[in-house]
Amino acid sequence: MAGLLRTAFQATRLRCQAHPTPLIPTHQRTYITRAHPTPIPTIPIQQALENLLSDMDERHNFRKLRWENNKENRVGQRAEYLAKNGKPSHPSPEDVKRDAESSDYRRMDETISLALQLNLDPRKPGQSLRGSLALPHGNGKKFAVAVFTDDPALAQQALDRGAVAAGGASLIEAIKNGTISVASIQRSIATPEMMPELAAVARLLGPRGLMPNPKLNTIQPKDLLLDSLESQQSGISNYRTDKEGIVRIGIGKGSFGVDKLMDNVRELMNEIQGVKPEHFGKGKKGSSKGSTKGTKYYLKAHLSSTQGKDSMLVDLRTIDPTSSFFMSSPL
Repeated sequence: MAGLLRTAFQATRLRCQAHPTPLIPTHQRTYITRAHPTPIPTIPIQQALENLLSDMDERHNFRKLRWENNKENRVGQRAEYLAKNGKPSHPSPEDVKRDAESSDYRRMDETISLALQLNLDPRKPGQSLRGSLALPHGNGKKFAVAVFTDDPALAQQALDRGAVAAGGASLIEAIKNGTISVASIQRSIATPEMMPELAAVARLLGPRGLMPNPKLNTIQPKDLLLDSLESQQSGISNYRTDKEGIVRIGIGKGSFGVDKLMDNVRELMNEIQGVKPEHFGKGKKGSSKGSTKGTKYYLKAHLSSTQGKDSMLVDLRTIDPTSSFFMSSPL
C-alpha cells in the first residue's frame, strides 16, 4: 500500500512541474515623455567648432554653385526688365551683362557666438555679471564709437582716428535734438568730467547700453582716451547676463579658423570663471551662506553661427576652467 502511494505521489509531482519554456527576446523601449525627453548629446568644444566651420563651408559652396548656375538666367531677366522699363538713370542691359561677367560670388564672413547659461539669478544682489575683455584675436568686428570730451583738440584727434562723433556739450545737444541719431552709435566713451552733462541724454543712451560705465572701462582720463577708442573699436568685447542668467558673446569670425577661436574661448571662459560670484544659484536659497556648496555654476553652453540653422550643445567639461578636460576632448 505504501509503495502504491509513493508511486502515485511521484507521478503527480512530475505532472505539476513547470515545463521549461524558451527565452523570448524582448525589445527594451526607451521611456520618453515630456518630462523625460530624449537627451541631446554634447560635443567637445574643438569638435563643435570644427563641425560648425565645416557646415559653414558646405553652405557657402552650395550657394556659390547655385549663384553660378543661375547667373545667365538672372542676368537675362534683369536685362529684359531694363530694356522694357529702364530709365536714363538705370544701367543699360549691356552694363548689367558686363558687371555680371566681372563680378564673383561674395561670401559672408559669419560670426561664431557662444551662449553660456549660468546658474545665476540677476534679480539677486551680486549675481548680475557685466564687464569687458580683450580677446587674443579680437572679435572680427569694427564698432562705431562716440567720444564725449570737452577738449576740442582731443575731439578732433578722435575723429581722425575713426570716431563716428566726438565733442562735448555740442555733441550732447546734437543727440538730444536728433541731429545725430542714437542708432548710428554702437559704443561710447567719455572723460570723467563729462559724466554729469551726459545725464541730459541718459534716457536716450541708457536703453541701448551706450552710457559710459566704469565696469566696461568706457570712462577714461584724457591721456588714455584715444587708446580706449582704438580698443573699443575692435578689440574689446562686452558681456552681461540677461534676465535668465545667459551670457551671449561673439568669439570671432568663421575665417579665424579653429585655433584662433579656441584661444578666444579659453580667454572668455577664464574671464567668466574669474568673475564668479561668491554666492550664486537660482531659487530661494541662492543667496544664503553655504548655498553654493556643490552647486553647478555652468548649466549649458550652445555654439552657433550667424546663418546656421541649429546650435550645438557643448560639453561643459571642455569649457570649464576647473575641469581636467578644459579645452580638450574627454574621449
